[in-house]
Amino acid sequence: MLSLAVTCAAGLGMLAAGCSFAPEFTRPALPVTDEYPADAPVPAAAKPEARMAAEVAWRDYFADPQLQAMIAQALEHNRDLRVAVLRVLEARATFQIRRADQFPTLDVNAGELRVGVPDNAALANQGSTVSLYYAGASVPSWELDFWGRVRNLKGAALDQFLASDAARRAATVSLVAQVADGYLSLRELDERIVLARETIKTREESFRIFQRRFEVGNTTRLDVAQVETLLTQAQTLGAQLEQARATQAHALTLLVGTQPARLSDRANLNDDALMHELRVGLPSDLLQQRPDIAAAEHRLRAANANIGAARAAFFPTITLTGFGGVASSQLDHLFESGSGTWLFWPQLTVPIFDAGKRQANLDLAKVRRDAAVADYELTVQKAFREVADALSAQRWLAEQVAIQRRALAAQQDRARLAQMRYDRGSATYLEVLDAQRDLLSTEQALVQLRRALMSSRVSLYAALGGGSQHYGKPPESTAR
Repeated sequence: MLSLAVTCAAGLGMLAAGCSFAPEFTRPALPVTDEYPADAPVPAAAKPEARMAAEVAWRDYFADPQLQAMIAQALEHNRDLRVAVLRVLEARATFQIRRADQFPTLDVNAGELRVGVPDNAALANQGSTVSLYYAGASVPSWELDFWGRVRNLKGAALDQFLASDAARRAATVSLVAQVADGYLSLRELDERIVLARETIKTREESFRIFQRRFEVGNTTRLDVAQVETLLTQAQTLGAQLEQARATQAHALTLLVGTQPARLSDRANLNDDALMHELRVGLPSDLLQQRPDIAAAEHRLRAANANIGAARAAFFPTITLTGFGGVASSQLDHLFESGSGTWLFWPQLTVPIFDAGKRQANLDLAKVRRDAAVADYELTVQKAFREVADALSAQRWLAEQVAIQRRALAAQQDRARLAQMRYDRGSATYLEVLDAQRDLLSTEQALVQLRRALMSSRVSLYAALGGGSQHYGKPPESTAR
């Protein structure tokens, strides 16, 4: 009898499965223009095989083996990414709970029930205590989802789960970009330190020579002081760069989550560390390429479903409770013939008065939906800006690097000529001082610009959702 009742109830629930009060989802219109601005030109891909950034795995984009090893370490040990993965598992468990609410729960029960019967209800007007022993299977209160409340709550939980997984992929894209940019900054400092050390070594030798000349009366004390000024300036710069490198190395250690693999001897920046050309596409392509936009859309869908659940709360609720088993007033007769019993208890609850609670819940759901729309639009606008910034930086930094290379060649020539004029007695050492100081500044600035140009390529890769299609599943080691 119990199974028949449950089967009938399930059939009624399935018949009502099509009813839902959730508003129809419509993706908001793009709050940006159809093309990127003119000051952020999209480069034409020179290679026909150029792909969208989301399709290019980070191992294919970053060619430097040491950078690859560092990124692999970060993906395994970074704590922020680990938290993002655990949030995915939390959202998945929440969805599984909501999904289970759609189905009846079957329990096995056994126990004793004692009821005190009042005098005016007992036989012969004598109060008594009735004992009842029972054992069997029961279906606790199960709601028939006629209005889609439970189904909408499940749909909202599903979209929250999908949003958290998209947020995990966005965190992975960001982490890869941060590690790459941090590594480039470290290599920039390495190269600047090498230049500073070479300059210090040269100026130490010049200072030694000028001191010797002063001792024999071939130069003035002013020249010696000027040479020493050049030396101390270079030494100060070297100390500052060493401090900056230590700070950057510590930041990378935190980002990676463990001690990074030992880097090879300090080497120059590798301008070819980013090998693949990317196809930028249109702003509308960001909807499919950027996982943070996908996360915002799923949060908007979840807010829509919550409106449906809040609306369904205004309608009557039908719940079913059932029990089937054996019962007896004496424990030793519990399983004897004729002790079978069953209970089928449908219940209809009609909301009458709740001091405006259900209306407030509906208003709250609508406000949260509106906030989710604004969040979605803001996420799209941020993505548009990040791509435009990266494109603009890539264009203008490339031009600055070319200009700075010409400036360096001119400064090298100037320093050489100034030294020749001083050696011939045609100029004071102040002219050499200015030329050497400007040469060092130009060398340092060129290294900084080259690193900034490579960082703009990293930023473009991340802004276009770099490698996001390869982050489909959480790492199994972390999921455990």
